[in-house]
Amino acid sequence: MMEPLKNMFQEETMRKFAYTLHSYDEDFQVERFLKLVFDEEWETLELKARCRKISISLGKCLPSNYQMAIDILEKAVSGYSFAIFFPDFVEVFGLDDWDISIKVLERNTQYWSSEFAVRAFILKDEKRMMKQMLVWTTHESEHVRRLASEGCRPMLPWGQSIPQFKKDPSPILPILEALKKDDALYVRKSVANNLNDISKTHPQLVIDLMKTWIGKDERTDWIIKHGCRSLLKKGNLEIMQLFGYQAINQVHIKEFHLEKDTIAIGEELVFMFDIVSDQDIKIRIEYGIDYIKANGKTNQKIFKLSEVSLKAGKQLSYVRKQSFKDTSVRKHYTGKHTLTLIINGTACQSLAFDVIKT
Repeated sequence: MMEPLKNMFQEETMRKFAYTLHSYDEDFQVERFLKLVFDEEWETLELKARCRKISISLGKCLPSNYQMAIDILEKAVSGYSFAIFFPDFVEVFGLDDWDISIKVLERNTQYWSSEFAVRAFILKDEKRMMKQMLVWTTHESEHVRRLASEGCRPMLPWGQSIPQFKKDPSPILPILEALKKDDALYVRKSVANNLNDISKTHPQLVIDLMKTWIGKDERTDWIIKHGCRSLLKKGNLEIMQLFGYQAINQVHIKEFHLEKDTIAIGEELVFMFDIVSDQDIKIRIEYGIDYIKANGKTNQKIFKLSEVSLKAGKQLSYVRKQSFKDTSVRKHYTGKHTLTLIINGTACQSLAFDVIKT
């Protein structure tokens, strides 16, 4: 099993880093810093909280002059791959030293992504920060261009919320327009994720925008497909039509069945089916599983199976396995579950099965 990222901050490596700081600032108190970081609550903290703990501890041990502290830190963090707390330090102590902080984040985002840190600057002065991020869309570094998009995502996972962009995402759109043909896949993925975020609160805005984007550049078309994934999963008719998915009146599902209708947690659900159409048609095949939650209620998770152009009269056969092994992101519970086949956004057939403990 992969070691949790929060464990990158080992006392031995942090001590080495502290002595590096001391080499650039003879007044830096190594033992005091380590004592502040590794206090009685350290073991209870997750990754972001540990970064914040390190930032605050650095603030107590470095010079109170922000420029001096940044100069020391920027020299010291070079070569330390775990220094992801550096942008957090800028967020905590640099909001009132705008010009210094923005240059630091721009210089260092390729080493320690600054998408979390810039959100505090957006909240402090949205117009000023979004103007800066628009400038970043033309930067020579793909890391900085990505920061322009990733930093203003309305629903960035683990990031500080930006409520005004959930309410009105229009200030984000010039950023996305500027990056919609970016050569770097790294940047295009961020643009797509930003669009997907927006689609969850303002679906029609995204649909209307995608209608003006589609078919003009293959890089943009890639963004559209990935940026509309939530709308596709919801079977939004306008998006389905935009991608050429038609009504499935002449599509037929045959022999849809489970290998067994009772499985134990840790086993695999195996299902199979045939699909045939009376006409040539482009189809998107998905399946949804209504998982039992801890409170006994159900929540459907949709999985993409295939996209294919199906010729009239040609039959395709599918066999799929779905693991019911507990993981760090999904815990399974006993009870009656439902498996549903979804074609072009339309739920077609469903089968029930029981999940039990061995």
